[in-house]
Amino acid sequence: MDKIIIHGGKRLSGSLPISGAKNAALTLLPCALLTDEPLTLRNLPRLADIDGFQHLLNQFGVSTSIAGSRPEDFGRVMTLAATRITSTVAPYELVRKMRASILVLGPMLARMGEATVSLPGGCAIGNRPIDLHLKALEAFGARIELASGYVRAIAPDGGLPGGRYSFPVVSVGATENALMAAVLASGKSTLHNAAREPEIVDLCNLLVAMGAEIQGIGTSDLIIHGVPRLHGATYRVMSDRIEAGSYACAAAITGGDVFLKDAVIEEMEATVQALRDAGVHVEPRAGGIYVAADGPLRAVTLSTAPYPGFATDMQAQLMALLCRAEGASVLTETIFENRYMHVPELNRMGAHIETKGRTAIVHGVPRLTGADVMATDLRASMSLVIAGLAAEGETSVHRLYHLDRGYERLEEKLALIGADIERVGGD
Repeated sequence: MDKIIIHGGKRLSGSLPISGAKNAALTLLPCALLTDEPLTLRNLPRLADIDGFQHLLNQFGVSTSIAGSRPEDFGRVMTLAATRITSTVAPYELVRKMRASILVLGPMLARMGEATVSLPGGCAIGNRPIDLHLKALEAFGARIELASGYVRAIAPDGGLPGGRYSFPVVSVGATENALMAAVLASGKSTLHNAAREPEIVDLCNLLVAMGAEIQGIGTSDLIIHGVPRLHGATYRVMSDRIEAGSYACAAAITGGDVFLKDAVIEEMEATVQALRDAGVHVEPRAGGIYVAADGPLRAVTLSTAPYPGFATDMQAQLMALLCRAEGASVLTETIFENRYMHVPELNRMGAHIETKGRTAIVHGVPRLTGADVMATDLRASMSLVIAGLAAEGETSVHRLYHLDRGYERLEEKLALIGADIERVGGD
């Protein structure tokens, strides 16, 4: 199995391209199921999760083609055509590794009147039930059946009538599934306390480009007027704000300065504020964001929260950065109950982190040391890479399949800005 080897202590400097957003792309891909016309997505990142979702769509009869591109290019262009749906079942063997697979439920139900999807998998970062997805679809008129590890959704004759649903807690995935189900309903649907993440806005913008009628985009109250059909479109996937924040932490922990090309500062304000509180210089520049750290890092106290709060997907990366800050930082994880699995691995590298329930206290240390470490989930993987970039000696990061799910050609990008990093075959 492959591993990444990092010789730390190199100051990162230069320009680095930010890829299309994984979390947005995995929501835009299933929109192909909503129309019999081609959907072309540009700036699609080259990731294992994207390949997995492509195979899932192929299972339904969706044809996919990728425009010619050079191997050295980041991102690609994919055209998807769901001219004829040949299956409405998403089997376990395709769904088990990727939680985002549940996002085919809403669009398939909307177009075909039924969908059967295996209960999803993904990172082991805690309990992530899909009950809110199902309750929203029920509110829009679907009948839900659960049996043998599968969920089956069935629309009334004539399709979903639409309805009204208020989320008891904010859920990104449930908001996305509900939106895709509602756009082809025969009536009006309303969503209250909906998620407001930039990826939700990106989904709404694509659906509108396909002919959907949605009001309240960017707010927690969405009104969807169902239309009889949607048409094809060509659309550019938004830049990945989590990838941008991750590389910002990498630059800062090495005392470096990096230009993050195509990053959008308005989409990552909570991350930017956390970095600034930690003593990192962050400023918008034409075409991206400039990040620099030439002084001591400062301890911070913050909690994860739904957007526009600090993203849970940035918690592990910021924790790695704060290992080198002066004083004690306090991080509270409010979204997932099991998202500190990277802590023991960081402590193996000389960090001093204590956890109690959902709170972690990060005591800054003068140095980190290289070690063999094991990735436990996608963002935890990146936290270990960030720590390795600043550590003395050699760090080996194992279980790269986690990283490959969410970071496009990570070692190549870091090498562009001066990291001593390589991917090698494991034992």
